[in-house]
Amino acid sequence: MANLKELAARGDKFTGGHRACAGCGATIVARQALLAAGDKPVVATCATGCLEVVSTIFPYTAWDVPFIHSAFENSAATISGVEAAYKSLKRQGTVTEDIRFMAFGGDGGTYDIGLQALSGAMERGHNMLYICYDNQAYMNTGIQRSSATPKGSATTTSPNGKKIPGKVQFRKNLTEIIAAHGIPYVAQSVVGNWSDFTKKVEKALAKGGPAFIAVLQPCRLGWGYPPELTAELGRLAVETNFWPLYEVEDGKYKINYTPKERKPITEWMFQQERFRHLKRPENQAILEEIQKDIDLRWETLGKKCNL
Repeated sequence: MANLKELAARGDKFTGGHRACAGCGATIVARQALLAAGDKPVVATCATGCLEVVSTIFPYTAWDVPFIHSAFENSAATISGVEAAYKSLKRQGTVTEDIRFMAFGGDGGTYDIGLQALSGAMERGHNMLYICYDNQAYMNTGIQRSSATPKGSATTTSPNGKKIPGKVQFRKNLTEIIAAHGIPYVAQSVVGNWSDFTKKVEKALAKGGPAFIAVLQPCRLGWGYPPELTAELGRLAVETNFWPLYEVEDGKYKINYTPKERKPITEWMFQQERFRHLKRPENQAILEEIQKDIDLRWETLGKKCNL
């Protein structure tokens, strides 16, 4: 696995000069993923969303690799079609190079409207890596809730008010859904831990076959925090067990990091404006439900890892 010095020496395949917000984590995900891909050619696609919008404003592009803009729901379908064509051309001898295929999608384009395309690509066994940058809402269209949005979070379609105190449902566990497909490699990582993320990208590409990585990506616009805290909020999500770092390799679960002392979820939530209303005493029960859910998910994950 490449160390920081080796990664820094590689040329950027996702360049600066894009139009992302200050402190945007999505562009960090794309840059580090392409650095981890190494020297082999990469073909990338990205679903309509924050990352695509800020990085491909005509006539400019931040992608220094062959790139395809996909519609919101079909990033996985697009890259699986390219990979299938590549296999055919390689069998015919038209292409001889080893090429890697990467798809990027936000949580809206992955958890929700892109789930069917993603599931199909995983089931068919395409040699591709799908990376979901999960910022927990439809951020570029106005911060609407998605099925990745955590319980209690205020969005424009699940606002805090007299009727509801933010989103009332718990978030979907997409990582476990993809793991249930029995593919060679599934993992969770986070913006703020470059070493964990780049190692998992390298491992996913080296495995061969379909691979999936869900990356928690703090969004200073939708979450409401100072932009300099992006990496810190990512790491704090891990320290509270909200977002465990783990991987499922050939069906075997492994937790990659265990906090020495699990911090309460409020330490992470109360640094974000979207949860500010939960500080009020009448919402104490909601906080207790959220903490209980996190503890249960961690316990369940530990059992899968035989801890």
